[in-house]
Amino acid sequence: MSFKEFTKELNGNRVEGELIKTIFYSILTSFFTLVVLYYLKLKNIEDFFPKYGLFLFLSVLSLALISATLRQVRAYKEFACMSGMMIGMTTGMIAGFLSGFYVGATNGMFIGGVFGLCVGIWLGVWMGKCCGIMGHMEGIMAGFMGGLMGAMTAVMLLNDNLRWAAIIIFIISSLILISLNYMIYKEMKENQRQKHEDHMITVIVTFVLIIITMWIMIFGPRSALFG
Repeated sequence: MSFKEFTKELNGNRVEGELIKTIFYSILTSFFTLVVLYYLKLKNIEDFFPKYGLFLFLSVLSLALISATLRQVRAYKEFACMSGMMIGMTTGMIAGFLSGFYVGATNGMFIGGVFGLCVGIWLGVWMGKCCGIMGHMEGIMAGFMGGLMGAMTAVMLLNDNLRWAAIIIFIISSLILISLNYMIYKEMKENQRQKHEDHMITVIVTFVLIIITMWIMIFGPRSALFG
């Protein structure tokens, strides 16, 4: 019954009613950025879509789902210890794993792992600090492990249905993030939001991360596996 209530709130007046709009703003920001860059620079790159298209597309969708979590957590601002630890761990792990996987699939394990752990730790700490030092620590640990594991998984699958694996991993990660949104709603449905803000944070975070992801994928260093 609670999940049905959660789906109803997606059209309600609480912060959950802004999640779909947040996803839309994030996707719009990413696609607008990539389209502009494509016509200015990327269209001259040989085999751009076969090499990078799927991974950039999944990066866009992943950023949108992560942006929804960022907005929901920032709106409530403070959480109980166990909830905050779960938020830091889940955000750090999924953000780190997906970032590491997508970049690892195009650039190799080292650059993918470093990028993944940087993104995972940053977002994990940012979200985990909602409950203090324990959430902060969970964010660091999960981002660290997720980034390296994502890149390693991508390299291990280079000759074994890498693109299908990317789609499966994205679907499972999406279910985890949606479950996190539901968990936050269930934990905080009796509480009022503490912070009201526009979508500027969503646009800025999405723009910065999609630019960095694209630049590393296409122009960043590569391991010997990629010539």
